[in-house]
Amino acid sequence: MTSVSIIGASGYTGGELLRLALSHPRLEVQQVTSERLDGQFVHFTHPNLRGRTQLKFVRSEAVEKCDLLFLGLPHGSAMSRIDHLATLADRIVDLSADFRLREAGDYDTWYGKPHANPAWLKKFVYGLPELHRAELKAATCVSGVGCNATATTLAIWPLAAAGLIDAARGVICEVKVGSSEGGAAAADATHHPERAGVMRSFAPTGHRHTAEVLQALKLKNVVTDVHLSATAIDNVRGVLATAHVFVTPGTAEKDVWKAYRDAFTGEPFVRIVKDRTGLYRYPEPKILSGSNYADVGFELDPKTGRVVALCAIDNLMKGAAGTALQCANIMMGWDEGLGLDFPGLHPI
Repeated sequence: MTSVSIIGASGYTGGELLRLALSHPRLEVQQVTSERLDGQFVHFTHPNLRGRTQLKFVRSEAVEKCDLLFLGLPHGSAMSRIDHLATLADRIVDLSADFRLREAGDYDTWYGKPHANPAWLKKFVYGLPELHRAELKAATCVSGVGCNATATTLAIWPLAAAGLIDAARGVICEVKVGSSEGGAAAADATHHPERAGVMRSFAPTGHRHTAEVLQALKLKNVVTDVHLSATAIDNVRGVLATAHVFVTPGTAEKDVWKAYRDAFTGEPFVRIVKDRTGLYRYPEPKILSGSNYADVGFELDPKTGRVVALCAIDNLMKGAAGTALQCANIMMGWDEGLGLDFPGLHPI
């Protein structure tokens, strides 16, 4: 068995990682940390794990060496501690934004402050298997992914890979997100009377995850403007990305179909959802709750050359913990679907 510890396991993402790791056939959970909840049983905070484990939270300084270390720390924490954290395990998966961007200067632009340890950026592989599977196989350090970036990138990736994006016209994407994206810590914006029933635009421009989408497009030499907006809706889990992409003149629906099939055929956790009839003919986050699937779809308006590209995910799974475990499986040389076979529920 491979020993695994989770630093920062009291949040929603940490809880999802723990849930997945406890059922993984090749992993043995060694320690989980929380400074605030030191000494408490994990099921006090993650009640779905009652009876699944008798683990208690420990402080991070008590973590012993293990084979695989997951970091679920708030943004800015891992980058300042990575030199020490790297001594605790041969392989690390960090779920924060601290090592997602390849260029140190992008942290000034998108996060408002310099990166505290830029020498480490080149040591991390961006943790989206659909784009970086080959690099992940040889990686020892993997970064997390932004949930909104994941949904946006997977929605438009086939068009970029096929060279169909009219770069002069840019990409516009609206992401609708559930409240768990805000994390487990209470704030004015997540207080139930303020949050319930909302459809609230909270990042009309300047969303930090835009940087990850731009970075992904550059892999296919697509340099274009990306305009990302985010709206909070009355869900707990889920992201639905609706991207508007103008394609090159003469692009037909069969060309768009080919692009999506070429990009995602054989991908274990990406499903193309585009049916002529039925209630679920386009991607929908609700039915993905708890699963690691990303459902993608599209609609072409031939009159204008606009493709509406869609992607639905569970933000805590394919947008965070699920993809992190998928990356760990690849990094360890295992079947990347290990521990990730839950298909979601219907109805829910």
